[in-house]
Amino acid sequence: MNRKNTAFWAVRFKEKTSDLFQNSGSSIDIDKRLYNEDIKASIVHTNMLSKQKIISRKNRKKIIQGLKKIHKEIKHNKFKFKKKYEDIHLNIEKRLFEIIGKDAGCMHTARSRNDQVITDFKLWLLKSTNEIINEINQLIKSIINKANKNLNIIMPGLTHLKNAQPIYFSHYLLAYVEMFNRDKKRFINNLDNLYENPLGVAALSGTSYKIDRFYTTKHLGFKKPTNNSIDTVSDRDFALDFLSAAAICSLHISRVAEELIIWNSDAFNMIHLSDSIVTGSSIMPQKKNPDPLEMLRGKAGNSFGNLNAMLTILKGLPLSYFKDMQDDKEIVFNTFDSIKNCLKILNEVIKKIKPNKIRMSILANEGYTTATDFADYLVQKKNLSFRDAYKLSAKLVNYAEKKHKKLNELNVEELQNIKFDLEKETLKVLNVYNSANSKTSYGGTSLHNVKKMLKKYKKEFNA
Repeated sequence: MNRKNTAFWAVRFKEKTSDLFQNSGSSIDIDKRLYNEDIKASIVHTNMLSKQKIISRKNRKKIIQGLKKIHKEIKHNKFKFKKKYEDIHLNIEKRLFEIIGKDAGCMHTARSRNDQVITDFKLWLLKSTNEIINEINQLIKSIINKANKNLNIIMPGLTHLKNAQPIYFSHYLLAYVEMFNRDKKRFINNLDNLYENPLGVAALSGTSYKIDRFYTTKHLGFKKPTNNSIDTVSDRDFALDFLSAAAICSLHISRVAEELIIWNSDAFNMIHLSDSIVTGSSIMPQKKNPDPLEMLRGKAGNSFGNLNAMLTILKGLPLSYFKDMQDDKEIVFNTFDSIKNCLKILNEVIKKIKPNKIRMSILANEGYTTATDFADYLVQKKNLSFRDAYKLSAKLVNYAEKKHKKLNELNVEELQNIKFDLEKETLKVLNVYNSANSKTSYGGTSLHNVKKMLKKYKKEFNA
């Protein structure tokens, strides 16, 4: 046997592990961020072993003291991570041997790296998912506050990027609340699987030691132990759930970013972006570019790619554990860092955007946006079928277009050319504010509805 092979399994091998394989198989540069979770789980596991009289109290005390020392070393950047020990788990265990000697060998009783890594990963993802939920909450609050401060601003509602109907800017913003609240719910739903404790299933079949998985479940903050040892070490659904929720959330961030880019364009000019969230041009001194929003739009591709990568890794894998799964942490860590940063940036953008009230009002009056209101008026007041009313409204739009007038610029005589029995009152339905305020159906854009929804959201999100 080559004594230079320092891995725990070295006794089984006659040749030293290839340096190339060792470097490629090492994940320490990635999973060292799990050190908090690994040490926490090891302490709880050690306490359980002692409680069950599987190891002595003396060994328990030495192991825990050593683990706490290691935690301080890592926290204060005094710990030397070594690639030859592959991952965070073996790096910590090797250091524990250096600190307390052979008694460190008791710590790994009744567990495997297979259940150890999943436990650490789930604990980290529980914490990280709650961080994402908090970031979404903060974003939602900012959207609510922005809507509340801009209640009465009218703007064009768009379909196909064409002026469709007048709406309130505040109502538009509250659409984002619904969008991101669904994202929040998806992350919350994912917590159920994360709260299942993997520790104690060992390599894949469980253990013959009289362990207490309910003890470790309670003290690690899980809600129940997993039911099947084989499924436990094979399962990465919890990672997929997170990646899926993150991908959809990234999609929503991208849509909002795209919208704000369009609104900020010179063609629309509906919003102003603070100088603190734009960049300049290297050649054109007049430019103020929405680069952060473009970055947000682009980052969605990263999240989509990570989800697909994880799906591809797991596709076709038999039960139970395979080295393929080692990449799960890098993929999830990358997505977490990205989505958290994107939520923070979008929150900052929302706080600092300023609507161009005058420009929004001008655009709301362009494109004959109250044509549907005119048709609805004919149905409600003149007893026409909607299709007949639609035809007359289209004729009115054609007339206004020919005369180069907006609908709200027409007089009653011009309306009577379309239908003789129309009166001055009809002109009111062509006003964009009246149009928006007439949409009183639940979920509609009327100011009355917006105020009611704001009250509801403020209470729900403590905004």
